[in-house]
Amino acid sequence: QVQLVESGGGLVQTGGSLRLSCSPSGRTLSSAVMGWFRQPPGKEREFVAFISWSGGATDYAGSVKGRFSISRDKAKNMVYLQMSSLKPEDTAVYYCAANKGLAVRNPTRYDYWGQGTQVTVSS
Repeated sequence: QVQLVESGGGLVQTGGSLRLSCSPSGRTLSSAVMGWFRQPPGKEREFVAFISWSGGATDYAGSVKGRFSISRDKAKNMVYLQMSSLKPEDTAVYYCAANKGLAVRNPTRYDYWGQGTQVTVSS
């Protein structure tokens, strides 16, 4: 059983930065597409970014493009989400997920999920 563990969330002021980390335990996920999703208060879970297994392809939601950057360190079996120029509307629980199939935005295609880490951006 694969478990994903997120870390790095917290409280930050508008315009600040945070880096989220995701580490799978149980097995390596070097061949999986890794994604980040978020669920704002009272809203549905939404796509943020994904990165292909090679790291050569990435995709971002329009609302975060240019401010967030997803990366992976296959040697360390880690995935990161660097978030900059944070806005209050970025406040959400952020989830790391792994997908053994195609690189897609649809969260239902992701096989493994973390517990989530809270990011709160104060105005």
